[in-house]
Amino acid sequence: MKPAQNLSLHALVRRTGKTTASNTTVFLRGRGVATAPSTAYLTPTHKPKSPPSAITASTLALGKEYLLPVYARPEFVLAHGKGAYVWDVDGNKYLDFSAGIAVNALGHADEGVLQVLNEQAGKLLHTSNVYHNEWAGKLAKLLVTLTQTEGGLGYTSGADTSQSGSGGAKAFFANSGTEANEGALKIARKVGKERWAAANGKSWDDPACSKNRIVCFENSFHGRSMGALSVTSNAKYQKPFAPLIPGVDVGRLNDIAGLQSLVGEDTCAVIVEPIQGEGGINDASQEWLRVLRKRCDEVGAVLIFDEIQCGLYRTGTLWAHSSLPADCHPDIVTMAKPLANGYPIGAVLLRDSVAATMTPGTHGTTFGGSPLACAIGYHVVSRLSSQEFVTKMEDTSKYLGERLEALPKWYPGLLEERVRGRGHIRGLGFKDVEVPGRIVELARERGVFVLTAGKDAVRLVPSLNVGKEEVDLAVDVLESCLSICK
Repeated sequence: MKPAQNLSLHALVRRTGKTTASNTTVFLRGRGVATAPSTAYLTPTHKPKSPPSAITASTLALGKEYLLPVYARPEFVLAHGKGAYVWDVDGNKYLDFSAGIAVNALGHADEGVLQVLNEQAGKLLHTSNVYHNEWAGKLAKLLVTLTQTEGGLGYTSGADTSQSGSGGAKAFFANSGTEANEGALKIARKVGKERWAAANGKSWDDPACSKNRIVCFENSFHGRSMGALSVTSNAKYQKPFAPLIPGVDVGRLNDIAGLQSLVGEDTCAVIVEPIQGEGGINDASQEWLRVLRKRCDEVGAVLIFDEIQCGLYRTGTLWAHSSLPADCHPDIVTMAKPLANGYPIGAVLLRDSVAATMTPGTHGTTFGGSPLACAIGYHVVSRLSSQEFVTKMEDTSKYLGERLEALPKWYPGLLEERVRGRGHIRGLGFKDVEVPGRIVELARERGVFVLTAGKDAVRLVPSLNVGKEEVDLAVDVLESCLSICK
């Protein structure tokens, strides 16, 4: 049997209290600090068959002939999943510690999600936004009230919302994170024009209006459509599609001194990830966010937090910014990935003071906010926000952090001293940019999915309901892969 189909060595030790002759330095991971990394997975167990099986070969051939070749994918075909695991058509079992790129918050084939999907699909799948449906308003209310209670958009966690001066909030539902960011940028552009008009005693559509510039930051990722791509400051993504939309200024994360000149009177929007996902799991500091918020207020710019990857409890709180003081909060937060556990949906959540600019006809979508997407979203967010779920997630996150923090000590020649991120969004920073891709490949050949992030990091974004045994397996495999590369 393959190691990924068994308990990890350390999970087995935890259950039996025994070690093996070849791993006498290992003891119970959950009760202390291991004295050496695992070497239980030095041998690959999940390399694609050569030649591939008939079903794998035929599926790969179909894709090669008919799919646009924009993805470089390994040579196997996934068939089904359950919880934190997926299986390919040949029966190989993998631990999915990437969760569909931070999407499957409740794992694969979740029974509750399946029940809601089946029930709602049998009633109303799609109606368009010409008509109301019963779920869009419910999901919007849930997102707003959770934000008011747990912190975000000017509300502080645990505050008396009846006494808050931050006003209310509104939601707009789209189909993806990219669409959510596009919507947020459009809203900010319109707000900028209205603020310019009010300050200058002119009409918002006056050709002289210059308040239309957008600020983004290095190593950001906001999507691949032309607008979102224009604020994704990575030449690899942007260069083939230039020229992009004009009026974009690029700064550096956590560069306080640069904000004064970067965000100016002509800036209508600033978009930033509180924790950069694709860019390397890089945290924006509280001090920097406070100065950024203040600078946006000084010039009348709309501050957008892209929490598509780091939001909705991935850091342990509702939003990555929920635990921060209100003077670090945005005007708009965008979300998508885990919102419906893999069913396509995105959303823009914005303060009433910004939402007031949008009137019938100023924005829209055919599929966004469908009864099915919103019903699933309501179910998922209700589960993620339950105290029992959050408490268990915090416990697992703490354990994951303890396991990962040992790695830089064991592999100082490979890894940066600090493990990046928090909660269930973590990054191992490497000193050699050639190594992360190799680690991802080695881990996959041993039955564990992880991702790269930026040029120098391996990213771990598992389902939010993974347990300690899954953590043990993932980190044991990583330790073995690091041993191979050291």
